[in-house]
Amino acid sequence: MSVADSRFRQQFFHGTRADLQHGDLIAVGFKSNYGDRKILSWVYCTGTLDAAIWGAELAVGSGPERIYVVDPTGEVIDDPNLTDKKFPGNPTRSYRSRDPLRVIGEVAKWQGHSPDQLRQMREGLERLKAEGLAQIID
Repeated sequence: MSVADSRFRQQFFHGTRADLQHGDLIAVGFKSNYGDRKILSWVYCTGTLDAAIWGAELAVGSGPERIYVVDPTGEVIDDPNLTDKKFPGNPTRSYRSRDPLRVIGEVAKWQGHSPDQLRQMREGLERLKAEGLAQIID
């Protein structure tokens, strides 16, 4: 069977604290869920539930952590914020698109990272910020 067999479809996820509904579009031109909250010209998604969990856990805001199943409406490309800087070869299956992501579902049950893992990740992100390396390549 070919890797490109059309019977198998890549699943994409988006972790956030935003309250979205089925059919909503996650589009460019809104503030980032992270860091300095600047307005971005890309939307982000991942092919792994673990990366989406990190996205939900690290998103700013006071709403509940949410993981949505999304369907890109256009081309997706590797996210250089992770693939070029941290994980060559894109093992986190992190992507971005200039076209909206359509919400097609929500992952209702998932297991978050341990408090120690979250602390370590947040400390690492704070170090990057202090060193001026926490900028999103937009």
